[in-house]
Amino acid sequence: MAKLIDGKVISTQIKDEVKAEVSKLADSGITVSLAVIQVGADPASSVYVRNKKKACEYCGIKSLSYELPESTTQDELLDLIRELNGRKDCNGILVQLPLPGHIDEEKILDEISPLKDVDGFHPMNVGALSIGKKGFVSCTPAGVIELIKRSGVEISGKECVVIGRSNIVGKPMAMLLLRENGTVTVTHSKTADLKAVTNRADILVVAIGKPKMIDASYVKDGATVIDVGIHRGEDGKLCGDVDFESVEPKAGAITPVPGGVGPMTIAMLMKNCVTSVDLQK
Repeated sequence: MAKLIDGKVISTQIKDEVKAEVSKLADSGITVSLAVIQVGADPASSVYVRNKKKACEYCGIKSLSYELPESTTQDELLDLIRELNGRKDCNGILVQLPLPGHIDEEKILDEISPLKDVDGFHPMNVGALSIGKKGFVSCTPAGVIELIKRSGVEISGKECVVIGRSNIVGKPMAMLLLRENGTVTVTHSKTADLKAVTNRADILVVAIGKPKMIDASYVKDGATVIDVGIHRGEDGKLCGDVDFESVEPKAGAITPVPGGVGPMTIAMLMKNCVTSVDLQK
């Protein structure tokens, strides 16, 4: 029976640590603030934005909210970001994705100051991660590292396999595991004999984007399995990229969906907001 890695419990620990740091900064007269920009009223985006505001409130971080109409032009959004880049009362800027089709996401994300890019998507922060310099790290992979370490799983010297090579999860995940002295293999849809590779993994991080694709045949006995995927099945229930029922009896430790990686993403966003104060000094 695998140990269940509880993202709800670990994310609350991190938010409590952030809360204490925010309180300490407040005692020195420093207010931590996050600007959250949403364009349009996509229902899933609205849920995420609401959860981020709730987390800000819990941690004592001031939330600057910008809910813009779908008709907002690219230039209007760029102007707002430039204004926030220059404001001293704004530490972090987050643009909720996806954006409406008429707006170039890459152009928008590149406009955010690297010192306020709490999502960790700016090319300068991605570059800093790859050469081991200070900067913001993408929240989901940073959260995965915290889940692994706080569950007492050793990364150093272990065989780590990442399934998925996206800019938001797969690539930074590999970099972070390397930083922790893991031996890292990145796999993807073109990997020949995927099972042969994943069956070597002491730590398997799955971000393939296909519901329940990874069953027990992909997993080594006793491996730590981290499921980054989230989907709504035909039965209306949430599931991940890992077939939990099949893998759980074989794994040494595993994250559930929901309640695994999901809560960690917002907790790490809060942590990045505090980091922003140091980076901006």
